[in-house]
Amino acid sequence: MRGVDTRALATILLFTTALSAAEAPVQRHLTLAEAEALALRNHPRLGAARYRADAAAATVDQARAAYFPTVNIQVTGMGADHGTVVAAGAITTSSVASRAATGFTVNQLITDFGRTASLTRSAEMQAQAVSENVSATRAQILLQVRQSYFRQLLRQSVLRVAQETVESRGLSLRQVTALQKSDLRSTLDVSFAAVNVSEAELLLFRAQNDIRAATADLSAAMGFETPQEFTLAEEALPPPLAGDAEALVRDALASRPELIALRLQSDAAQRLADGEKSLRFPTLSLLGTAGVLPVHDEHLRGKYAGGGLNLSIPVFNGNLFAARHAEAELRAKSIGAEVKDLELRIAQSVRVAWLSARNAFQRLDVTTRLLDQASKAAAFAQTRYGLGLSSIVELSQAQLNKTSAEITAASATYEYQIQRAVLDFETGILK
Repeated sequence: MRGVDTRALATILLFTTALSAAEAPVQRHLTLAEAEALALRNHPRLGAARYRADAAAATVDQARAAYFPTVNIQVTGMGADHGTVVAAGAITTSSVASRAATGFTVNQLITDFGRTASLTRSAEMQAQAVSENVSATRAQILLQVRQSYFRQLLRQSVLRVAQETVESRGLSLRQVTALQKSDLRSTLDVSFAAVNVSEAELLLFRAQNDIRAATADLSAAMGFETPQEFTLAEEALPPPLAGDAEALVRDALASRPELIALRLQSDAAQRLADGEKSLRFPTLSLLGTAGVLPVHDEHLRGKYAGGGLNLSIPVFNGNLFAARHAEAELRAKSIGAEVKDLELRIAQSVRVAWLSARNAFQRLDVTTRLLDQASKAAAFAQTRYGLGLSSIVELSQAQLNKTSAEITAASATYEYQIQRAVLDFETGILK
C-alpha cells in the first residue's frame, strides 16, 4: 500500500512539473535579420513616412490638373421684373430676365508659358524627396534595431559574467569560512571574502536591471508596445575594414537618402522659383459654353452656345508677382546652402564612424589577450592563496581583474558590431 502511494505521489509530481513547464512562457528564438523584418513590418514611424510619401505623390496630380479642361454644369432658375437691368454698382448694365435653364461651361488652358510645367516638375521632385525620406526612416529604424540587438547581447554576456562571479566568490567565501573555523585563516580573510560577494551581488543586480532595459529598448525598436522576451542568436563578426575613410565618404555622398532627398528639395525649390517667374507672362485659355432654357422670357431663345479665347496679360499687381519670385529664389538658395552643410556633416560623420569602427576592431585582440592573462593570474592567485603563500587582498584583486577583463572582452566584441552598424548607416548601406 505504501509502494502504491509512492508511485502515485511520483506521478503527481511529474504531472505538476510538466504542467508548470507548459505554462512557463517560451522565449522565441530571434536572429538579427528576423528582428529587422519585424521592425520594418511593425514600426509606426515607417508607416507614417509611407503615408507622407503617398500624400506627396498626390500633389503631382494636383499640379498636373491645370493641363486638362475643366467642365462645370449649371442649373439656374430666376424670376425678375420684365425688361429690367442691373444698373447700380456696375459700369455696364446687364439685362435680367425670368428663366429656368441648364448648361455647361468648358475652360481649357492653352499655354501659361511654362508655369504649369515648372509647378508639375517641382511637385514631382518634392514627391521623390519624400520617397527618399522613407528610405532614410528605414535606415534609422534598422540602425536602432541593430544597436539595441547587440546591446542586449552585451547585457546578456555581462549577466552571465555576474552570475559566474557570484557563484565563484560565494564558493570562496564558504571555503574561507571553513578554514577560519579550523583556525587556518583569519577573520579578516572572511570579511574580505564577504565584501567580494557583496560586490558581485551588486554587479548582478545592475546586470539584471540592464538586461530588462535592453529588452525594452529592443522591443520598442521592433515596434512592440510592450517588452517581448527573445532568445537572441549570435551574429558573425564583420570583416576588418579595408582602405581608408575617403572612399566611404564618396559612397555616402552618393547614397545617403537624406542627402538625396535634400538635393531633390533644392531642385524642386528652383523649379518653383521658375514657375513663380512665369507669373509675369500672359495666360491663354479656350472658353466654351452651351445650354438650354426650358422656361424663359419671350425675348430669350430656347438654347444658347458660345466660345472664344481669353488672353490674360498681367500689367500691375502691386509688385506681388515679383515678390513671390524673389521669395522662391531665396528659399531655393537657402536649401542649396543646406545641401552643402549636410554634405559636410555626412563626411565628418563617416570619418568619425570609420575611426570608431577601426578602433573597436583593434581592441578585439587586446581584450582577448587581457582576458587570457587575467584568467591565468586569477588561477595562480587562487593556488597561492590555497597554499598560504599570499593574502586575501591579492586573491581579491586577481578576481576583480578577471571579472573586469571578462566584461571588457564582451564589450569589445559587441562594440565592434555596433560601430560597424553605425558605419553602414553613415555610408548609406543600411537602408
